[in-house]
Amino acid sequence: MSRSDALAAYERLPIPDTTEEHWRFTNLSDFDPSTFVNGDSPRHESVTAMLDLDVAGYATVTADGIDVSKAPEGVTFEALGEDEERLYSLVGWDEKFAAHNAAMWKHGLVVKVHKGVQLEKPLYVRIAVTGQTFWRLVVVAEEGARASLIEEYASPSEDTVAYSNAVTELFVEQNAKLEYVSLQNLSRETWHFASHHARVERDGELDWVAGGFGSKKGKTRIQNDLNGPGATSRVTGAYFADGTQHLDYDTFQEHIAPDCESDFAFKGALRDHATAVWRGMIRVEPNAQKTNAYQECRNLMLSPTTHAVPIPGLEILANDVRCTHGATVGRVDREQLFYLMARGLTRQEAERLIVRGFFQDVLDRIELEPVREAVTAALEARIPQA
Repeated sequence: MSRSDALAAYERLPIPDTTEEHWRFTNLSDFDPSTFVNGDSPRHESVTAMLDLDVAGYATVTADGIDVSKAPEGVTFEALGEDEERLYSLVGWDEKFAAHNAAMWKHGLVVKVHKGVQLEKPLYVRIAVTGQTFWRLVVVAEEGARASLIEEYASPSEDTVAYSNAVTELFVEQNAKLEYVSLQNLSRETWHFASHHARVERDGELDWVAGGFGSKKGKTRIQNDLNGPGATSRVTGAYFADGTQHLDYDTFQEHIAPDCESDFAFKGALRDHATAVWRGMIRVEPNAQKTNAYQECRNLMLSPTTHAVPIPGLEILANDVRCTHGATVGRVDREQLFYLMARGLTRQEAERLIVRGFFQDVLDRIELEPVREAVTAALEARIPQA
C-alpha cells in the first residue's frame, strides 16, 4: 500500500449521499472537507478532559504531534509508523472517509500489551481536534494480556470548527482481555467520522464502551469480528444529542468462529431538534454454530421535534444459533412524570430522574468506575436543570 493509492481511492470515491442505504438518513450535502484548514494547534492543556484518573500510560495528541508523557513496562506505547505490520489490515481505504484517513494521517499511536502482561491501571489517549484532524490508532492485546485503554476526542473550545477523521484497529489475541473506551465530546461545529474495527481471537474478550455527546454531524462505524472459538465481545453505548446535532452509528457484529458471544446495547436521549440514526447488523457465518448474539438500541425523546431511526438487522447463515434484537423509540412516560410531580418534584426534576433511570442499566455495564462516573456526568450535564 502507498499513500498515493489511498489518495487516489479518496479522490475517486464520491462523498456518500442519501441514495446509499447506509447514508439514507445522514445528509452530507453541506459538508466540504476542503474548507477546513489547520491553524495554530492548541496546547493540550487547553483541552478540557472528561476524565481525571490515575493511569499507567498517558499520551496527548495535537496537530504538532504526540506527547507520550508516561508509558508502563511491558507495553509498547509509541508513535505509529508505516512499518507497523497490522496497519490497514482491518480498516483499509475502500470507503471514502477511511481512504481519506489512510492518505492523510500524520500522527498515530501503536499500543501493544505484550504477552501475559496485566495492567492494573488504564492507558489514556487524548486527541485535541482542530482544523483537519486525521488520527490513527492500532491496539494489540497479545496472548494472555489484560489491559484497559481510554481514547478521548475533545475540542479546545465550544466553537471550534473542525473535521475529525479517526480510525482505530483493535486486535485481541488468544485468551486476552481488552477494555476499550472511546469518548467523543467534540464541539457542535465539528464533523466527526470514525471507523473502529476489532478482531477477537480464541477465548479472547473485548469490553467496549462508546460515548457520544458532541459533534455536529458525521458517522461512527463499529465492527467486531469474533474470529476464534470462544471469543466474546460486549459493546455498551450511551449518547445524548440536543440542539440540531445529528448522530449516526453503524454497527456490525461478525460471527466467524463457533461458540462465540456478542452483546450490544446502546441507549440515547434526544432533545430540541436533534436526530439520531443507528443501524445494527448481526452476521453469522456458516461455520459459526453455537453463536449467541444480541443487540438493542433504545431512544428516549425529550422533545416532540426530535427524531430517531433505529434499524436492526440479522443475517444468519448457520442453523444452530441464538440471535435476538430490539429497538425502541419512546417519549417520557406521562404517568411516571405525574407520579413524581405529585410528590413535590418540579417537572424538570422529575424528568431528570426519569432520564437517569433510563440510562442506568447501560451505565451499570461499564466496569471502569471513573469512566462510568464521567459518562454519567456527561449525561447529567445535558439534562435541563431545575
